[in-house]
Amino acid sequence: MQTKIKSILAILLIFVTATSCDDYLDLRPEDGIVREEFWKTKEDIQAAVIGIYSSLLKRPPAAQIPTGGTDYNISEYLFMFGEIRGDMIAPGGNITADQRDITTSNILSSNDLTSWAAFYRVINYCNTVIELAPAVKNNDATLTQQQLNNFLSEALAIRAYMYFTLARTFKDVPIKLTATLSDKDNFQIAKSTQNDVFAQVIKDLTLAEEYAVTDYGNVPSNKGRITVYTINAMQADVYLWMDKYAEALVATNKVIDSGKFELIEGNSSWFNRVFALGNTTESIFEFQYTTQNLNPFYDMFFQRPEFIAAPHVLEDVFGVDFSNSNNRDVRGERCALIPGTNEIYKFIGRNTEERKALQESDTHWFVYRYADVLLLKAEALAELGKGDEALPIIDEIRTKRKAISLTAQNVNTSNKSEVIDYILAERAREFAFEGKRWFDVLRNARRNNYERLDLLISMALISAPADQQQSIIAKLEDPNSHYFPINEYDLYTNKALVQNPFYK
Repeated sequence: MQTKIKSILAILLIFVTATSCDDYLDLRPEDGIVREEFWKTKEDIQAAVIGIYSSLLKRPPAAQIPTGGTDYNISEYLFMFGEIRGDMIAPGGNITADQRDITTSNILSSNDLTSWAAFYRVINYCNTVIELAPAVKNNDATLTQQQLNNFLSEALAIRAYMYFTLARTFKDVPIKLTATLSDKDNFQIAKSTQNDVFAQVIKDLTLAEEYAVTDYGNVPSNKGRITVYTINAMQADVYLWMDKYAEALVATNKVIDSGKFELIEGNSSWFNRVFALGNTTESIFEFQYTTQNLNPFYDMFFQRPEFIAAPHVLEDVFGVDFSNSNNRDVRGERCALIPGTNEIYKFIGRNTEERKALQESDTHWFVYRYADVLLLKAEALAELGKGDEALPIIDEIRTKRKAISLTAQNVNTSNKSEVIDYILAERAREFAFEGKRWFDVLRNARRNNYERLDLLISMALISAPADQQQSIIAKLEDPNSHYFPINEYDLYTNKALVQNPFYK
């Protein structure tokens, strides 16, 4: 039944994007075209909103890629931004020079991965909906205020997530909240501070929450489009970066108290349900890849692997019971990775025994899952001095996932650092290769003026080549090195930008 629903959604997506969105998304800023020829009916708004989601999945048209640039899509960037500087991946046989340079902290402004163009492209699509959709009420009497608000909520939340990702990756970035509708628009925009970006993200999410949909009436939309629960999960995440723990706790409880989500028992079908099929009760928001719009990871992790799991991951992260091979964490072997080859498996497996074929590689990109909200809550509780309330959350997840006793930690709940370390270890197991590892460690390392810089240093010692460890550690001691440089192309085209301090 679930496969049938996914197929129906895929057909709908293809129909809508083919009939109205592709041309819209490919428009260059040109006076009059967007404003006068497109925005007439509520169906036009709906097509534009679906176009935003489509832009998260697709690689950009060749004409929109800077000369010499690389055509990654958003989910590929999210993976690389969140994992490539972490301690859980290693170079595959087809890793690019730019990717390898980032794994060794040898990051230059000429590196393709420092381009933020794909994110600002999505932001502009969101801005266009936010700016132009309200006027459609003047043309279409069937468009209700609630329908308009629902569409705006989706655009606001996706814009917020794009800016949230940029601020975590580059720190200070330009904020543009108006649509680029004309080639006369101002492209010379200075950076805003990371704190100002986070504040804008929260502002967007607050309005998005007010306007949000609770239930679209079908599972693929509830999991593949923005709902109020997606927004609450984002709020919790952002608040933790802002050190606003009470607010983060409130946001997580909104998701938990809804009663709409639950952890699934970690039995033999768990991998197939949660990852291969997706859209389960554990899902909050997933990028909906389909057999008509395949994910990019089959190539990245299997056919021409650019990345593999680091050799230590199976034993050190998930643990191995050498006396009983049946005693294993369901998140490790044949879920996160394949032992021996260290192939990253989560995004290409059909079940724990076989991969999907290339033409079936429709595994989603997982933005927020219920376990994420639970562990964000545990982190907020730990920072509020309530480690005794955080520990049962960790235990609940470990029980569901059949975590082995070897990875259990004897934690003093009154020692905040011990509780946080346990949460980070559990997040490594739960979200292996889901684009979260670097951000999780950085978020906790930077608090209280980098009181836990040791978290980043320890991660570097695990993953860095032996002959480069001292150089990498020396770089990490400068907090400005924790963020990417501004790409040289962006510096050239936007003269108001100033390079990030570490890379001057």
